[in-house]
Amino acid sequence: MAAIEIFSPQSVEPWLVEFVNRMLSQLTSDFHPMQESDLERLLDSESSQLYIISVDGVPVGMLTLCHYYAPTGCKAWVEDVVVDSAYRGLGLGRRLIEHALSQAQELSPCSVMLTSRPSRIEANQLYQKVGFEPRQTNVYRYKIK
Repeated sequence: MAAIEIFSPQSVEPWLVEFVNRMLSQLTSDFHPMQESDLERLLDSESSQLYIISVDGVPVGMLTLCHYYAPTGCKAWVEDVVVDSAYRGLGLGRRLIEHALSQAQELSPCSVMLTSRPSRIEANQLYQKVGFEPRQTNVYRYKIK
């Protein structure tokens, strides 16, 4: 049986920059490669945590859990969930999501949210199986350049 581990990198190393950019390229076609300084900012942030899942020591997936406090309460967002295409269908995405939810328990009470493109059928099915409920809302984006 394969050894599966979920961990949070504590420092930026060359393998991490390459890995994150490879995962982002599988997540979206319009990604901008992360630089070492971008990853340092992410790892140093008190409001976001990068989680990596590995199989037999090989990193194969990631997600980021972000949180903040607003007048309406604690909010947490799951961002950039992706498992390497060669490892999909093995339940690794579910393990990542469940790990993020267990980490968010420490923020309780808290609402955990995520977004997913409708074209990501398997991902949307997974999120609903884990207990996320679709919301009737609009998501808007304003890009500051």
